[in-house]
Amino acid sequence: MLPLWGAHVPHGWVTGDEELGRHPQCRHDLRERGERYVLGVPCTTTMRDLEAPWPAYQGRGRRPQASWQSVTEWRKSLNPHAWRRLTVRDGEKGPVDIEMVIRRVQTRLERKRTGPDEWLVVTRRPLADTRTWEPQGSPDATEQDARYRYRYYVSPTRVSAGELAAPSLAELARVIKAGACIEASFKRGKGEAGMDEYQVRTWQGWHHHMALSLIAVWFLIGETHRGQQVTPALTLPQVRYGLSVLLLEVYCTPGIDYIGRQVQRQLMRNESARFYHHRTRKCMPQRKLR
Repeated sequence: MLPLWGAHVPHGWVTGDEELGRHPQCRHDLRERGERYVLGVPCTTTMRDLEAPWPAYQGRGRRPQASWQSVTEWRKSLNPHAWRRLTVRDGEKGPVDIEMVIRRVQTRLERKRTGPDEWLVVTRRPLADTRTWEPQGSPDATEQDARYRYRYYVSPTRVSAGELAAPSLAELARVIKAGACIEASFKRGKGEAGMDEYQVRTWQGWHHHMALSLIAVWFLIGETHRGQQVTPALTLPQVRYGLSVLLLEVYCTPGIDYIGRQVQRQLMRNESARFYHHRTRKCMPQRKLR
């Protein structure tokens, strides 16, 4: 897709889960194309910390370098003060925060070959935090301890055009959360617009179905954002439900008053949940629906 359409779709980053990041050839091809990426990697990835102090030199032979270890072992040895907390954006249930740390590392490829320098990005979030949806990956995509769940990503330090400046933590946090939002949009498309409910025999028919489903999701998201300016508790499933009921009104289904009462009841329930969720986190919302 990148060779065919990359020049026609303005973009600054390529993001993906560990199914893409675990393949060194995929990352190599992106670097050759001059693409900046943030790709997930398994928690079993072997790396060497290039910013760690070198072992003492014994006076003969090659100077020793930092030892190879898994990203999980390296994360366990981190100083607790190395983590940085950033607020990416405002969410429906309060600010979307992320804790992360970045380090310049060198990964090991298959057959014990040494890979290029890359930025290793580690994120964590409390196990009790269920505010933000994150995609479900393979069993080795995440690992956790008694308090946090951890994810690992890599980003290039150089591409074919030359050396890259170290990305800011705020930019990396934005890209990581944007990847999660894209996954959530696909999940909405499957649940609300029938993206996965196709019965086609050709690629052309499949492309037509995907295009119409994505247009429907885009329309629903736009209407949801427009409605949230008046009613913050409005959700995308409610917009789809309201539109479907209004379309069925042509066939003498329940009247407008009944539809309004049903939508109002759902809005009051969602608004109460949003309000008390903010109050529990000691972060009061802007206003409460009455």
